Amino acid sequence: MKTLVWVEHDNSEMKDATLAAVTAAGQMGEVHAIVAGSGCSAVADQAAKVAGVATVHVADDAAYAHALAENVAPLIADLMGSHDAFLAPATTTGKNIAPRVAALLDVMQISDILSVEGDKTFTRPIYAGNAIATVQSSDEKLVITVRGTAFDKAATEGGSAAVEAVSGPTDAGLSEFVSEEIAESERPELTSAKVIVSGGRALGSAEKFEEVITPLADKLGAGIGASRAAVDAGYVPNDYQVGQTGKIVAPEIYIAIGISGAIQHLAGMKDSKTIIAINKDEDAPIFQVADLGLVADLFDAVPELTSKL
Repeated sequence: MKTLVWVEHDNSEMKDATLAAVTAAGQMGEVHAIVAGSGCSAVADQAAKVAGVATVHVADDAAYAHALAENVAPLIADLMGSHDAFLAPATTTGKNIAPRVAALLDVMQISDILSVEGDKTFTRPIYAGNAIATVQSSDEKLVITVRGTAFDKAATEGGSAAVEAVSGPTDAGLSEFVSEEIAESERPELTSAKVIVSGGRALGSAEKFEEVITPLADKLGAGIGASRAAVDAGYVPNDYQVGQTGKIVAPEIYIAIGISGAIQHLAGMKDSKTIIAINKDEDAPIFQVADLGLVADLFDAVPELTSKL
């Protein structure tokens, strides 16, 4: 089986999410990668060094500069004439492109896979991760999104893939890039952070969130996350949100502070290696998945913990 992996990038640097998709593709067969962008030769060179990648296809055109799905999907659909499966990381961009590719190929998309059980057999979460379904496709072509926390990341060195220029449909005229606002932070990105400190609605305000969560995260060199309730209340921006409708994370340590543990939040973090929960409600659902739990008032416990680090 010949697979085609979407390389997520910003036209200068390849994103880590790509590496998990490469690992998944490698379990299915020969791995090819597609780099679509504008002035993206540096990304193609990075992709060519990834272990396990045999060929990198590069489509360099202004129409692909911002990975607009309406422009990228027809290009990928054309390339699928010589590939058996298309895999994209289950990121915002990947989940935007893959359904359009599936529609153009007239096949059923398989979303958020957790493992590869055979050529066309996979596992994926359902019911917010409370059940794992084994699914098998009968389609000739496969379109798949890959949950990044479920697969090891492929090595970024050791590969020596051939780089080939490709072309296809360019500007479809269906959408137009207007602007983007990118939150910049010196903290680790949530999806790649080894330690995450998350706060919930119990913190009560943006000021208290900053006062309690930030010093602890600073001491631990951690990324900062939040529950949807905290985001909806305006304590932090929505790019902090962890959960089913936020970011799926699996750090070495996840510290949940003042988070009750709604099923939608648990779906985004329960694969963390060690989960530590601090909540004054001893019946909070978060304690059911926590490795370590502290029943205490967070406004007393967290500052004391921070002071002793």
